[in-house]
Amino acid sequence: MSVLISAQELGERISRGEAPVLLDVRWTLGDPHGHDHYREGHLPGAVYVDLDRELASPGDPRDGRHPLPAPADLQAAARRWGLHDGDTVVAYDAVNALAAARAWWLLRWAGFDAVQLLDGGLGAWQAAGLPLETGEVTPPAGDVRLDSGRLPTIPLDGVLAAARSGVLLDARAPERYRGDSEPIDPHAGHVPGAVNAPTGGNLGPDGRFLPAADLRRRFEGLGVHDGVEVGAYCGSGVTATHEIAALAIAGFDAALFPGSWSQWSNHDELPRAVGAER
Repeated sequence: MSVLISAQELGERISRGEAPVLLDVRWTLGDPHGHDHYREGHLPGAVYVDLDRELASPGDPRDGRHPLPAPADLQAAARRWGLHDGDTVVAYDAVNALAAARAWWLLRWAGFDAVQLLDGGLGAWQAAGLPLETGEVTPPAGDVRLDSGRLPTIPLDGVLAAARSGVLLDARAPERYRGDSEPIDPHAGHVPGAVNAPTGGNLGPDGRFLPAADLRRRFEGLGVHDGVEVGAYCGSGVTATHEIAALAIAGFDAALFPGSWSQWSNHDELPRAVGAER
């Protein structure tokens, strides 16, 4: 299944009575009102997904800000969304899939492959003149069965080796990569050997993903090639999944470092690099 679906194609599917399970992952760092935004207007039939509570688990700061959820907890959440085996899913948000990609990646990690991202998210849907609805959608409980570990991840003790032997992409903004500023985590900088690849570079001016050929050129310019092991991290393991989605569109597989910088920087014993140098 392709990574993306356009607003036009999704709208046509819905009008034909072939609506997928729609997941509204309305989340941005520093804005705790995603559920309120969802109630004010969402795609018809979409279910709200709480990223902090359903797409992550609580943990010690040394585990990072968004540790992967326990498989049983993710399965319980997916059943709340009304998900059944054999369904298809489209996830979206209001920030060009930067949050929705977490749901896309987690479902695939859990063995559910029939999931896509709405290219351009809520903005693309509205730009196409398609309708929204307000209020809350509470579907009948589903009975999907989920597993875990179906996609590669990098443990904390394997991160430096991943940077040495392959390409480790840091999906954060350049100023955070360089260590010029760090608004939330204990230390500034980046994993030694990591290459900066801000997620904004995956998108065109319209908020949609760049064409596959353009994304491939972008990543090849950062050292990604067939046969090279690739990993990605960000601040807390959310937007790095957007990087993995872009890599998949370009034809590359990549592993996620789930703890990302929020975990790394909570371990004082680990090295940190600053500036533009890897």
